[in-house]
Order: sequence, then C-alpha cells, then structure tokens
Amino acid sequence: MVLLPLIGTVATACGNGPDEGESSQTLTIYSGRSETLVDPVIQLFGQTTGIKVKVNYASTPQLAATLLEEGGNTPADIFFAQDPGGLGAVVEMLSTLPDSILDRVPDWARSPTGQWVGISGRARTVVYNTERLTEADLPDDIFDFIDPKWKGRIGWAPGNASFQTMVTAMRALWGEDKTLRWLEGIQANDPNVYPKNTPQVAAVAAGEIDVGFVNHYYLFRFLAEEGESFPARNYHPRAGGPGATIMVAGAGILEASKNKEPAEKFLEFLLSTVGQQYFAAQTFEYPLVEGINTPLVLVPLSEINQPNIPMKDMTDLRATQDLLRKAGVIP
Repeated sequence: MVLLPLIGTVATACGNGPDEGESSQTLTIYSGRSETLVDPVIQLFGQTTGIKVKVNYASTPQLAATLLEEGGNTPADIFFAQDPGGLGAVVEMLSTLPDSILDRVPDWARSPTGQWVGISGRARTVVYNTERLTEADLPDDIFDFIDPKWKGRIGWAPGNASFQTMVTAMRALWGEDKTLRWLEGIQANDPNVYPKNTPQVAAVAAGEIDVGFVNHYYLFRFLAEEGESFPARNYHPRAGGPGATIMVAGAGILEASKNKEPAEKFLEFLLSTVGQQYFAAQTFEYPLVEGINTPLVLVPLSEINQPNIPMKDMTDLRATQDLLRKAGVIP
C-alpha cells in the first residue's frame, strides 16, 4: 500500500502533531484485522499523537477467546474486531463509549447498547470469472447456488470470520432450517475450500473455480496490481439477502483498561477524516462517517440491495459455528 499521499494530509487534518506528555503512554490493541490492512493507520495514529502503540494480531475469534480467558486481567485497552460477532462475544467486557464517538456513525453500524463502534464497512459479494460468466448468468439470490448446475464450480472459506458473519446474517434472515439447507446444499456441490478470501479471488481468475463468496475489496487489490484485464469481477446479488450483507469492522474499549483517554483518541482518529479516507483509499472499504469520498471503483452502498438486519442479531457467533459444525462444514 502506498501511504505517502495520506501521510501528507495528516499534519493538516490532525493539528500540530503529538501532544506534550503523551509519549509516555502505551496503548495495547488486540487486532482481529490483519496487520497488512491496519498497521499503516495504527502507526499513523502513533506518529500523529505521540502515543505509543503495542498491537497483538490474531484472528477475531482467537482474540475474543483470549479476552474471555484473561478477563479483568487483560492487558488490552482496545479490541479491534473484524466483525460484530467477535465484539458481541466479549461485549460484557467493554465499556460504554461516549456519544461523541458513537454518533459519528449510523445506528446500524454500532452497538445497540453503546459498547463498540463501527470503523469501516465491507460488503459480502460473489466474485465471478468474467471469461465464463456474465452477471446475467448468476442467480438473484445466493441461496440458489445450491442448484446442482454449480457442482464443482464454487469456492468458499467456511472457517473465515467474514464468511461466518454472512452465515449469521443468513440465520437472522432465513432461520436455522433454511440456512442449514444452504450449507448442506453447497457442501453437496463439492466446493473448493480455501483458508480465506484472497486465494478465492485468485482461483476465480485462474479458472480453478467459477465463483467464490468473498468480501468486496479483495478484488480491487488484484485489479490495482493486474489491471482491468484481470478476469474477475464482483456481483452484488440482485435480490439482496445475506449475500449482500454489509458487515461492520468495529472496535471497543476494554472496561479493565487504565488508558481510556488515549483509547478514545484512537477511536476518534479512526473515525476522523484521515482515518476514514485511509480505509476508503488504501483498503477499498466503505467509510461509515458521512462526507467521505470513496473511490469510483466502489459500488455506492445506496446501490447495493443490502438487507436490514438489527445489529443485535449479528453478534451470536457461537450459534453460527454450532450450525456450521452440524452441517459438517467446519470441525
């Protein structure tokens, strides 16, 4: 990622640099977001404020489990999670955020009880091979990929947190029985299993599979490197539903934190113009704060037929994993 243009705007957008006396503070962040995605903006926060930052990177479910094990003795000040499910798993360990932070994002992009706030939005999408398919060939709803005609043509990553968030959306919209039918139907179509999103996009372009269930922004990284001839594109299901879910990556402050003031400054930074522009321009995610320009390659959120799912229904990760095990999709 090229950060020079963004860094050049920081002095203007964030004042005169580090405040006197803040350099002695160290903020500990548990990040379920990958280091390649968020380390640049975290380092930018440290450079701008003078607050020292220590980051523990792991998957969102792993970090949620770690927090639950550590309890009130956790060294973490911030939990930066990939999805609401991870935040929901530890919500009782999070402190209530001030309205000045919560009110920066829409109601649907934050905790209904005020313990965490959305930082960026990520659309679930179907990535497809443009040499074999057009959008017209793709079903209106993701449910219809259980049709046997898709046998051997699908890729998925059932162990990935974003995929599991989509299944949580399925449970909220379809109920347990229909979601189980979908999981078993896809399983019957002999999908290729991948560890995460990136290899699915690569496999689609290589013709290894025709379609994959991924987050929207992975494609744009390939397009930036390979150019417009890269033979894959995103499809947002016409009928909406769980295949068009907009997922929120969010963060909260641990109740046990002794660094709540710098922790709040971190959240404020991520929701500032600089922070939101970083996610829009550098990672191709959707900013959640109004008035932030997005790259032209992004389909506007207003043009995605996203389902209306109460945030409280997106946090039950354990029940989703239980259903995935019942379907024989994860161990």
